[in-house]
Amino acid sequence: MSTQNSGPDVPVRRLDRILAFTALTLAALSVICFFAIIIGSAAGMTQKSFAEGLWPIVIAIPPYGLPIAFAMIIALLVMSFVRKGRAAKRS
Repeated sequence: MSTQNSGPDVPVRRLDRILAFTALTLAALSVICFFAIIIGSAAGMTQKSFAEGLWPIVIAIPPYGLPIAFAMIIALLVMSFVRKGRAAKRS
């Protein structure tokens, strides 16, 4: 097992942490809402029941939340690669 780093040590910025935790939270919330919809459907809820209360919000989160979380993760990866590339040029 190698103990060498594959690249230069680059400090993690606050923006990267915020982006990572937001993407993780949004993806987890989307999955939880997806399972809530499945459980509600299996419990015998009708279309009319899903139109009342918080259900419209719960139904709207997965189709929008998962793609947004995926885009945030891609943006985080791109920012990380750019930052590491710039750090490698400096050293």
